[in-house]
Amino acid sequence: MRKYLALAAVAAGIWGAGASQAQAVEIEYWQYLFDSRVTAMNKLIDRFEELNPDITVKQTTFPYADYQTRLVAAKAAGKSPEVMQLFYGWLDKFASGKLLQPLSEDVFPSAEIEKDFFPIVTAMKRDGKYYGLPTAVRSLALFYNKKLFKEAGLDPENPPQTLDDMVKAAKATVKQDGSGNMISAGITLDMAGQDQHWWREVLVRQFGGDPYKDDYTKVNYNDDAGLKALKFYTGLQTDEKVGKVGFMDEGQAAFRAGLAAMTIDGTFRLGAFSSIKSFEWGVTELPANADGLRSNYASYFANGIAAGVEGEKLEAAEKFLKFVSSKEAMDIWLKTVGELPARREAAMTDENLKDPIYGPFLKGLDYAHTTMFVDESAQRQVSIDMVNRVLLQDQAPDESLKQAADAEQAIIDKAKK
Repeated sequence: MRKYLALAAVAAGIWGAGASQAQAVEIEYWQYLFDSRVTAMNKLIDRFEELNPDITVKQTTFPYADYQTRLVAAKAAGKSPEVMQLFYGWLDKFASGKLLQPLSEDVFPSAEIEKDFFPIVTAMKRDGKYYGLPTAVRSLALFYNKKLFKEAGLDPENPPQTLDDMVKAAKATVKQDGSGNMISAGITLDMAGQDQHWWREVLVRQFGGDPYKDDYTKVNYNDDAGLKALKFYTGLQTDEKVGKVGFMDEGQAAFRAGLAAMTIDGTFRLGAFSSIKSFEWGVTELPANADGLRSNYASYFANGIAAGVEGEKLEAAEKFLKFVSSKEAMDIWLKTVGELPARREAAMTDENLKDPIYGPFLKGLDYAHTTMFVDESAQRQVSIDMVNRVLLQDQAPDESLKQAADAEQAIIDKAKK
């Protein structure tokens, strides 16, 4: 269409004799398939192309489980997209695999990045160079079903503020059939989702520990605090009987179906939960421990430029990356996906801080930790296996914890060689 419009303009005499049409450039953008994120990116692409009529951006998506494999295969075939999305925890893997190139200091000055963005953006920095920038950042919060709270005699406007309160609320809202089978959870248990982060960066700290040492190069949760945190988490199923691993497959699915009173999830879930019509839900900060200590986990997906991109495509890719990490893009992303702007100026507005939905997530950023993964998927699997050994194989928690710590340390050591 752009070609025909250009021809029409020439025919109409808009361009003088001797003028030459600028060569249109097409670049490709890849991200994993998540409906609200795809919708948001389509809006950003439309706006970017409006501002840059000489550049066309094609968006391609893949299922999350296949996404990294597709990027590696594309690199091997010499068909990488010019711009790609990646989880911050994949950076070491992507950089060592030469999937990414560092951002130009002239185009993306480090001083400006560190002045304008939240500090967690430095997780995309290696050897003094940035490899990508986020559009949004995210933290965790406790989502709760106001309808189920009210049915259980709980105040739907007074959600749990401590771990003890949360357990009591879960006991009041869990439902079982006559045979003792769970038909509605008090709280979801989903280590493959966000519970791995809740356990690692929140519960371990709330029970007095520190999950890692030496800038996340030494696993440190195989201690009394880590064991208490693991027993608390698995005890929600074995002792309190308020949740169950595998119930409705995913925690977010159970919550969306109205079959879970509470779930711990991230800001990225706001877009999907906004479509819930059968009940009203609320958001509150992650529960504190008995001493009032709160913790959280902050993360993000960044956008980076593929290794080997050069010339006019590199220039176009840099323009696109600048736009999708701009305040305008972040405002669009917040309204469409629900993830918090990565720039302080765009995020920390009075309106956002007072918002009953965004506010708890923004407050969580103040005391959040960002795990420096070397292989996020492998380290996530360690946590999943640790819990499954206790809940599905009846392994003693202390044995499973040690096995997990040893396995994760081996992953870290291998990556650092």
